[in-house]
Amino acid sequence: MKHTKVKDLLSSTKTLNEVNAKGWVRTFRNNQFIALNDGSTINNIQCVVDFENTPEETLKRITTGAAVSVYGELVESKGAGQKYEIQVSRLEILGDSDAEKFPMQPKKHSLEFLRENAHLRVRTNAFGAIMRVRSVLAHAVHNYFQEKGFVYVNTPIITGSDAEGAGEMFKVTALPFDGTPRTEEGKVNYKEDFFGKETNLTVSGQLEAETYAMALGQVYTFGPTFRAENSNTSRHLAEFWMIEPEVAFNDLNDNMDLAEDFIQYVIKYTMDKCGDDLKFLEGRLVEEEKSKPQAERSEMTLLEKLNFVLENNFKRVSYTEAIDILRDCTPNKKKKFNYIINEWGADLQSEHERYLVEKHFKCPVILFDYPANIKAFYMRLNEDGKTVRAMDILFPGIGEIVGGSQREERYDVLVEKMKVLGIDEEELWWYLDTRRFGSAVHSGFGLGFERLVLFVTGMTNIRDVIPFPRTPQNAEF
Repeated sequence: MKHTKVKDLLSSTKTLNEVNAKGWVRTFRNNQFIALNDGSTINNIQCVVDFENTPEETLKRITTGAAVSVYGELVESKGAGQKYEIQVSRLEILGDSDAEKFPMQPKKHSLEFLRENAHLRVRTNAFGAIMRVRSVLAHAVHNYFQEKGFVYVNTPIITGSDAEGAGEMFKVTALPFDGTPRTEEGKVNYKEDFFGKETNLTVSGQLEAETYAMALGQVYTFGPTFRAENSNTSRHLAEFWMIEPEVAFNDLNDNMDLAEDFIQYVIKYTMDKCGDDLKFLEGRLVEEEKSKPQAERSEMTLLEKLNFVLENNFKRVSYTEAIDILRDCTPNKKKKFNYIINEWGADLQSEHERYLVEKHFKCPVILFDYPANIKAFYMRLNEDGKTVRAMDILFPGIGEIVGGSQREERYDVLVEKMKVLGIDEEELWWYLDTRRFGSAVHSGFGLGFERLVLFVTGMTNIRDVIPFPRTPQNAEF
């Protein structure tokens, strides 16, 4: 007999004479009541065991975490909170379960403890909900771009270029650590390496995606990226996923329109598909907020925050206007900010971005036209010679969530910017070719997928929204 998912049993429109459900025991009470979950929903189905006719040895093996298969009748539940339950006629234990050693006991565990048990934490309600939301968000990303006629491009994971110019990259090599071949100058001889040159794990697929946009019109990447930044904050990972669309003939305004439409679409899609999970995560967040000082508590619940993004047009503000607002605001004058804004050219921090969104404009904000010296070399230089056609989208509770720009399409201007920044033209000869042959205005943006999952789930640490986090000194599992 084929088993039925718990989600489908709970949403059944009628009772059923014979069903089979398989899953993992969340709790087992009074030698009779199993709370069974199979991962298809945050909700458990109650299975009522005929303990008088079930061997005692079997009852002893029904422990938290055990995998079981139950057969029986789907009947209307006598208990509160669920429509149906299973009256069990036959039960099978599918595998061994050591109740005394199983870490995920039915009690509250700290997030730190759960990170140490990342291979099992998905069996908890919170992480089951987070990973289902993550899955639906990923599907929404592909849905959006495919419906809009974008071409999905798989850009290289191994690369010889540093798209961001940050230099914080993981090296890829087949050279031995002992007896590494050297040049006459004593440097590593990469000509003897696998690729014949120095290579790294990518920090972005943007540059390669641009080349495809110059032929296919509109493309997007959605893949893993890596950064060897020795940071242990709640916002950094060494391995993460990036969504990066690139569109030919789009200017900065078109880029802002695309980003706003995209992010509202994927959030609404996920809210429509993950109602139970988001409601649970909202309740979890409410309980977590109670332990915080009043001043640190969020003014919005999780669902209010998500609707805040859906129901408000994004306010578009120049960097220059934002600096004027921040310089004159009360937190800055009273030195409440950790980073005081004194002059134009300052690199905005999360506290400044959140002030603009949550206190001043009270809606999502898109900042544009940033100082050239705090942005990447590929962003289009404005006529004033000091700002570039960059854009950042700012959200409540998180600050920047999207970063993008109109790309510099002028060959001579791009070459000059690269010279000033010391970027090797020979290394990026292929990128410059797109400006030599059929160059056109084009734009794109990048959205860190984990940052999006963080916002939608209400979690506060990015290590809790990826299955197996990779951080400094941690590559477990």
